[in-house]
Amino acid sequence: MKPVTMLLVAAAFALAAGNARAATTDDVKWINQCVKDNKGDAAADVVLKYCTCMNNKMSENETQSITQWEKTHVAERKACDKEAGWK
Repeated sequence: MKPVTMLLVAAAFALAAGNARAATTDDVKWINQCVKDNKGDAAADVVLKYCTCMNNKMSENETQSITQWEKTHVAERKACDKEAGWK
């Protein structure tokens, strides 16, 4: 595993640990995909925080990726933009 990926996974667990629900392996998979989808759009720490926020807003039963889900959940996207300090 690349050092950057390991850092992102560790950071995702750290961010998720402070939230109401614990991160699962599935959560980390979705968060990492979101980070990959948004690479270069903002600072890496901002993207990670945004992706973790979006993941935490999604239902455990959701089957869409974060990138797909955010397109139909504007209020949640805006809240996570603000929380992450995006822009």
